[in-house]
Formats: sequence, structure tokens, C-alpha cells
Amino acid sequence: MRRARVAASFGSLIRSCPPRIVTLGGVLRIPAGMVEAIVAHARTDHPDEACGIIAGPAGSDRPTRLVTMTNAERSPTFYRFDSGEQLRLYKQLDAADEEVVVVYHSHTATEAYPSRTDISYAGEPQAHYVLVSTREPDSHEFRSFRIIDGVVSEEVVEIIPAGPDVAPISTGESASQPVGVTDLVQS
Repeated sequence: MRRARVAASFGSLIRSCPPRIVTLGGVLRIPAGMVEAIVAHARTDHPDEACGIIAGPAGSDRPTRLVTMTNAERSPTFYRFDSGEQLRLYKQLDAADEEVVVVYHSHTATEAYPSRTDISYAGEPQAHYVLVSTREPDSHEFRSFRIIDGVVSEEVVEIIPAGPDVAPISTGESASQPVGVTDLVQS
């Protein structure tokens, strides 16, 4: 199962079918500090797309640890996780019995809606896909979707206070973390 997930997230499985669109298919409950950290990451990396994940206990659908990733493409129109960072991250997730709860990235010139490429690369069926648009300098658009087998379902985003299991904000890498991976969460 984990190998299939890693292979799919590397983009080796690309669907050529046109996406089907469904609206309001669930709820993403996310701490306010994580929303702020994702938006800050997107603003910092602008004009390139920013990307990362939020991990949580396996099977819980609870976001507890935000991990920023390097956009290996360094592009304003496309993102791809750095493969070395991604491999280290998935090993860390497996060791901690965590899974990807949220995959996020930014759109720098378009609305916060999955592109055909985003849909074809969506390899985490249990995950919420968050998109942040930074096309307007003084505002942002923050939306969440489920993407399963090419079907896009928009979700309600419920911003909540951080729970006791949410890690504190870190402004840099800790020695115990993989190189290039930074945790950012609610303080």
C-alpha cells in the first residue's frame, strides 16, 4: 500500500480521462495557525508555487504537523516535491505511524482550483488537497478538495483552534528532521 502511494505521488500514474467535478463533498477541519502558515509559505515562495503536506496520525483525518517542501520545479505554474525530501518524509511518516492528511500548494496567477495536472498527479486518496491562490497581492483564496480517481469534490474548510496534539510552530529545521523539511503549525 505504502509503495503504491509513493509511486502515485511521484506522478508515475497519470490519468488521461477528463475530470468530473462535484461540489461540497466533505469538511476539512484545520487549525488557524496552519492556515496562516500555508498562506505565509505561499507568499514567501511567490511568484513560484509553494508546496507541502500536513501529516496526522494514520486513519485519524486530523492535521497535526505541517511540513513545508521544496518545489523542485521552482516554477510559477507547476510544483513537484523534491524527491529526496519526499522519500525522507515518507520514511518518517511510516516510522511515526502517520499519514498525509493534507497536500497543499499555491497557484500564483489563477484561482485556487485544481488544474488538470493537479488532478492527474493526485495520488493520496485519503488526503484533502488544499490550494491557495496568491494572485492578488492583498488577499488570498484558500480552498480544499478531495480528488479521487479524477473526481474533484470541493469541501467546506472549518478553521478551528489547535488541539493539544498539534506541534508548535518551528521557524527552522530541527536536528531530528530530514534535511529540507520544516514543521510549521499553530503556536
